[in-house]
Amino acid sequence: MSRNVSEARAGRGPAAGRVSLVAFTDAGCRLALRLAAGLRAGDPAWDADVAAPARLAGRHGGVEAAASAAAWARERFGRADALLFVGAAGIAVRSVAPLLRDKLLDPAVVSVDERGAFAVPLVSGHVGGANRLARQVAALCGGRAAVSTATDVNGVFAIDEWAARTGLAIVEREVAREASARLLEGLPVGLTCSFPLAGSVPSGFSTLDGKDARAADDSRPAADLPAVGVAIGLSEGVTPFPRTLHLVPRVVTVGVGCRRGTPPARLRDAVLRALEAAECSRWALAAVASIDVKADEPAVIELARAWGLPLRLYAAERLASVPGSFAASAFVRQAVGVDGVCERASVAEGGTLLLAKQAGDGCTVALGAMPVTIDFQEGGVR
Repeated sequence: MSRNVSEARAGRGPAAGRVSLVAFTDAGCRLALRLAAGLRAGDPAWDADVAAPARLAGRHGGVEAAASAAAWARERFGRADALLFVGAAGIAVRSVAPLLRDKLLDPAVVSVDERGAFAVPLVSGHVGGANRLARQVAALCGGRAAVSTATDVNGVFAIDEWAARTGLAIVEREVAREASARLLEGLPVGLTCSFPLAGSVPSGFSTLDGKDARAADDSRPAADLPAVGVAIGLSEGVTPFPRTLHLVPRVVTVGVGCRRGTPPARLRDAVLRALEAAECSRWALAAVASIDVKADEPAVIELARAWGLPLRLYAAERLASVPGSFAASAFVRQAVGVDGVCERASVAEGGTLLLAKQAGDGCTVALGAMPVTIDFQEGGVR
């Protein structure tokens, strides 16, 4: 079996994770506890914790004591994927205002009144998933979600929300804003995709060949192309539009091996060279994988930590059982009990080799990719 040593995510992912709730009245605490239970059992399912001032926390089981709304927000802001204030929206605004940095980094912030009448997404509506969380909360309360983002109000496809919800890395944030603005104005946005498509393309997108979005190039003059377009794929080198937004699915596992005591920078550079050779964006990485004897190898641990990736470590027997044809080494078999590590580790959870074993400077690197289908209507990436 694999072991996830780090669960840190690279960039933003689907609208789920840990949500922290805070309430300020008895009625608010009761609603917060009900919401926490509903969110844990919902779709998507959240991990949830509830806090309240100490005078209230003692009256309600399962409620932690909070010194103040501002102190609670400071403590939770960097740890939770979403903050849910059960009370006046003004309390939420004042509590998080000093903490805000960037909509691609800030957690979702939602407020709901203690009767559950209105759930208001305040921060990170699209990328952080606040709009979706507000709709979940409203459904649990029997209230309404007061969503105010322009694409939602006008019924326009929100490319940034869809990408974040389905786990696609948004590489150029400014181009994402331009694409959304053009869709709102009724102007065409180009689209190309290097993966199979299922379902229909949303209104407003102009695919390169007029039939589907799989082409990575086009013979039309640049003047005939949309000024802004979206390229979905593993490479950031495909730039078919004057302004191209790259959306990268996180489906690539980097399998690594190295000599004992290899400097972390050396292994990192080997991985960067492998990504360049495969024309694969670093944003496509979903995990680092190796053999379990590397559990205490600083270079391997630091690679996963620095890039915010889970580290999957496999026993030799598990790697030996991975089906496929891989580079083999008698020396490696004698040393660790299996004839190869990096290739087998990169596809241990499925998928196929994207880049075969690259060796040098005491490091071995391989890339494995899971199969991808893009579906704008049903789940995004599958």
